[in-house]
Order: sequence, then C-alpha cells, then structure tokens
Amino acid sequence: MLEGKLVRLRAPERSDLPTFVRWFNDYKVTEFLLRGPPLSMEQEERWYDGLMTREGKVFSIDTLDGKLIGNVGIQHIDFSDRKADIGIVIGEKDFWCKGYGADALAVLLGYLFDELNMERVSLFADSRNKRALACYKKVGFRKEGVMRHDRWKDGVYIDDVMMAVLSSEWREAHPLGN
Repeated sequence: MLEGKLVRLRAPERSDLPTFVRWFNDYKVTEFLLRGPPLSMEQEERWYDGLMTREGKVFSIDTLDGKLIGNVGIQHIDFSDRKADIGIVIGEKDFWCKGYGADALAVLLGYLFDELNMERVSLFADSRNKRALACYKKVGFRKEGVMRHDRWKDGVYIDDVMMAVLSSEWREAHPLGN
C-alpha cells in the first residue's frame, strides 16, 4: 500500500468492480476518457481476471478513511528505456477538484521514480479537460505536444495533449526523503 497526504493506493479487489462499473457507465466520469459507456459487469470481471497477465499495474485510490474514489494505472512499462505511461480516474464526483487526484498522482510518481527507477512518465489527456490538465501540471507534468484529431468521440474529433515528467524534474521538486 502506498500512502499520500489524502489517499492510499492499494491493489484493486473484486469487491471494487461494481463501483468501477458504476463510474464507467456515468457519462460525466467518462466524458474525457478514452473509454466510455456502456460497460458490463462481465467485461469488468474479464479485465480484473486479466490484471495479473498484463504489462502494467493498477491501483485503487482510497481516501485515508477508506472510501474508494478512483483508480490509477501504469501501462507500457519499459524497464530498458526506463519509461512508463499512466492514467487516472477519480470516479466519485464529490472528490473532484479537491486535491485527491493530484495526491494520487504524486504518490504514483514517487513510486515510479523512487522505487522503479523510471526516467520518464507520460500520459495523454483530452485537450478539453481543463481540470485534468491543471492537475497534471500541478504535479510536474509538462506539455510536449498535441495529437490533432486523435480520436472520434461524441460526433467530433478530439485533440489529445501529450504530457510527461522526467526523473530529474521530479527529484528537483521532491528530493528523496521529503
């Protein structure tokens, strides 16, 4: 278990799945995500059953008092080049814009840089998601480019913003032991 100032990151449990399905069937939660409704319990169970065979790692995000509010994942871990991609969702809307996502990302970045010795961590964000872009910038991500008309969603082409943070940038802002 990894702990921050507001959240704990833990392994997902099968009992989390109904909550995940509720989130991923809520358009407000998935509006800016790559995936969207509908999602069945059977699909989510297949995803969960395959977690151990996939490259990457997923954490459930709990508040310090134990409320499940989201999840965060590491994909495309490349130990040769020491890089990885991440993604996050805060599914409980009452916890949006209150620092929980930034804290979860800070905990995850600490794990990736300090424990897994990554050099670069990147993500893609929907260019319309101003809330997420501000959160990513807050924890140290820098905009590297825009993938123009990268996805088709809701009848329009969506631009995705590529962002990354490097180990040196992270360590400058978060020296080991602080």
